[in-house]
Amino acid sequence: MQPKVKKTWKQVDGVLLLDKPVGMSSNDALQKARRLFSAAKGGHTGTLDPLASGLLPLCFGEATKFSADLLGADKTYEAELKLGITTDSGDAEGQVIATAAVNVSESDILAVLPQFTGAISQIPPMHSALKRDGRPLYELARQGIEVEREARAITIHTIELLGFSGDRLRLRVACSKGTYIRVLAADIGQLLGCGAHLSALRRTVVGELDLLRAVTLAELEALEESQRLGCLQSLDALLQSLPEVTLEGEAEQRFRHGNPVDLPPGLSGKIRVYAAGQLIGVGEPGREGRLWPKRLVQLAQSLI
Repeated sequence: MQPKVKKTWKQVDGVLLLDKPVGMSSNDALQKARRLFSAAKGGHTGTLDPLASGLLPLCFGEATKFSADLLGADKTYEAELKLGITTDSGDAEGQVIATAAVNVSESDILAVLPQFTGAISQIPPMHSALKRDGRPLYELARQGIEVEREARAITIHTIELLGFSGDRLRLRVACSKGTYIRVLAADIGQLLGCGAHLSALRRTVVGELDLLRAVTLAELEALEESQRLGCLQSLDALLQSLPEVTLEGEAEQRFRHGNPVDLPPGLSGKIRVYAAGQLIGVGEPGREGRLWPKRLVQLAQSLI
């Protein structure tokens, strides 16, 4: 029996756009990817259910400082609905609670979808990670306990019909943070009069990031560890929606050491800050109308 080789972790900095497979939790995907890169530090930008596949941005090293900046980003999904069957969880993992004949036409669907676009309210499902008195709702749901949930304001930017055949309906949904696609599926089914549940889900866009640049775990495994670094996006990949400024000389040094600098006119909110073409941090306008550092990058040089 050969002795186990101790894993050597190292500093890896960057953003990985992972195409997560169905059946794997976001944390399991993160840990597997982290091991493939031997990354000492890693995190994700928000979970994607095991039932779902698609875009899961992962952050390594210094990029983890900016993971929260993507939590509130808009997202786009491709969803498949199974008409005629309603489940207690709203998706294919739940127990069937009702069935009905499907007498629906494409014109019926096209008439219903606009009612779910724009600013709407949605009641979060019991099968969710939201907490009540410190306990996730899904734990209560597994015990047959249902508690009242307040409706939440969300925005569905667009719903596009991708295909419809028999009892299968495919949609592309662009939506705001906090949207539950399985609740949307159940609500659409209810309005169609036959019920429905979410049978498949694939996330294609998160903020400014899209699935076209993503890689799978299998593709990463096929590469040498040194080659995998080429799959990483730069540290500012999560910050592309923010305005930017470039500092040099004394202003750069002040900012790097946590001190405010002059704020260029016309800028507000979070601002990404560069020096010599490299991200050095994120700042925000503060006292005296100056730009104050909020998060700084601690890198001798970029690995990307």
